[in-house]
Order: sequence, then C-alpha cells, then structure tokens
Amino acid sequence: MTEELTRFVYRIRHQTSYQYSLPVRLSHQMLHLTPRTLPWQRCLSHQVNVAPAPQLVRSYEDNFGNVIKSFSLDTDHTSLEVHADSLVELTPRQVPGDTMSWEEAAMLTSYQGARPLSPDMLDASNFMFESSHVRIKREFIQYAAQCFRPGTSVVEGVRTLMWRIFEEFSFDPEATTVSTPVTEVFVNRRGVCQDFAHLMLSCLRSIGLPARYVSGYLLTEPPPGQPRLIGADASHAWVSVYCPGIDGASGAWIDADPTNGIFPDTGHITLGWGRDFLDLSPLRGVLIGGGQQEMQVAVTVMPNDEAGELAFSI
Repeated sequence: MTEELTRFVYRIRHQTSYQYSLPVRLSHQMLHLTPRTLPWQRCLSHQVNVAPAPQLVRSYEDNFGNVIKSFSLDTDHTSLEVHADSLVELTPRQVPGDTMSWEEAAMLTSYQGARPLSPDMLDASNFMFESSHVRIKREFIQYAAQCFRPGTSVVEGVRTLMWRIFEEFSFDPEATTVSTPVTEVFVNRRGVCQDFAHLMLSCLRSIGLPARYVSGYLLTEPPPGQPRLIGADASHAWVSVYCPGIDGASGAWIDADPTNGIFPDTGHITLGWGRDFLDLSPLRGVLIGGGQQEMQVAVTVMPNDEAGELAFSI
C-alpha cells in the first residue's frame, strides 16, 4: 500500500509599490513571481494584479524554465502597484543519502572535448562558471577545502559548507546592498540571504561543482503567543548543487540554505533558479521619466488554513 504523503498548502502575497516624483511616460517590466511546479511542489493558482492596468501581460519561460510575466505601460503614471497571489502545495522531500565523492562529481561535470553530455549534465553545465555576482577565486577554493576533504561525499561536503557559513557569518540587513561584491561579503562576514547564497555558489563553483541560485520564500513563525504579521515576510534565497547520478542514473540537485543552516523542505517555496540574483530579480524593468522613486515591498507567507479574506484583499 502506498503511504499517503503529508501535504502543506501555503498562500503567498508579494506586494511591490513604486511612487514616482515625476510622471512615468513609458514603463517596461518583467516579473519573476510565479512559483515553479516541481516533484515536491505544485502551484495550485497564481494571479498578478497591476495598477494602473496594462493592456497586455505576456507570459513565457526563460532559458532556465522559469515563468516570466512582462507588461508595458505607455500612459503617464506616478505610482505602480504589483500584487502577486499564489497558492502552493508542498510535500516532504528527502536529502539524497548515497552520493559519490565530490572529486568524482567534479571530474564528471568538467569539460572534456568530444564527450557527449546527457540532458541533465548539459543543464548543469550552465551553473559552473562565474556570473555577475558569483566569482571563481583561490580564496573560495581554500575556504571550501576545509569542508570538501578528500573522499568526502557531495552531500556531506554541502552540509559542512552550509553549516560553516551559517556559523561564521552574521545576518545584517544594513551591511550590504544588491550590488555588494561577494568578495566584500567574504571579508566582512556580514550580509543577507542573497549574499550568503552568492558566497556558497562561489565556493562550490570554484571547486568544480555546478550550483545554481534559488529564489523563493520561507515560512516564518511568529513568536509564541503573537499573531502572524501581514506583510512582514520577505523573499528568500538559497542554493542548489548538482550531483551526477550513480551507476548511470539521472543526477540530483541538492538544495541547501546557508542563511539558516538547513536543507530546505516543506517550509521553502521555490519561485525559480538561475546563475545568480540578476537572473531572478522579482521585478525588473526600464522606464522613461519618473524622477526620484520610492519602493516598498511587503511579503506574506502563511498556511492556507490561517489565511482569511481580509489578509489577502487588495
């Protein structure tokens, strides 16, 4: 008899508000706000509301299979509101227990001329190199070497590196911006989830392991006896490391959250993945006009049985 999996259903609202000091004449925007459908995650519903309302919202997939919604506004406006509402179902997932050594994994994923690559290996090769926020440098090799000792399995090396970053770096929202170099984060030992993900990616790619940046949400619990606050959550980021399959089997991606020192499970909702943050900025675009702008973001993640009409009304 098949064992029934425990299922967790969450409602997510991601609200972004822009106020402009001068009218915006033209605005083109791209949204990465649609949760992916994965073996352990189903997007039951997803809706985006924009004000002022655009005439057309396009939906398509990027090179990594993430859903992008784009729109344009060609009428003057001094504010922009984007509300994304999602209903997502998650089931528990297991961390692979039997993985090959990291040296063998790095050798199998390294470039070798005239060697054909399987589809999953070809996909993983997109995440082996430097990108805008990820660097391959000697200091990252040295930092990772204490976690990936000779013969260490991929999953154990990932676990040790994740824990080391969690223990040695301090969460400090004031220490960095979206443009702070990962080398500066490494020196100062302070940052936010985005910084720690870029740091871990730099370590993993520097030793030859393909690893991607994952964007999503994290269910947070209020202090005992206090209600859950609407709009008090935030986007989250972690990493996913590729391990080739054993005995010809398909490879596996192993998610790791260095900000919290845990392997993601039913509390992590996945939006998408890319080489780094720039591939997955929740809202990104260009505009003509606007002058100075002020942005506010409010995110709410809560179990579906706690979500009422008032909490998710526009």
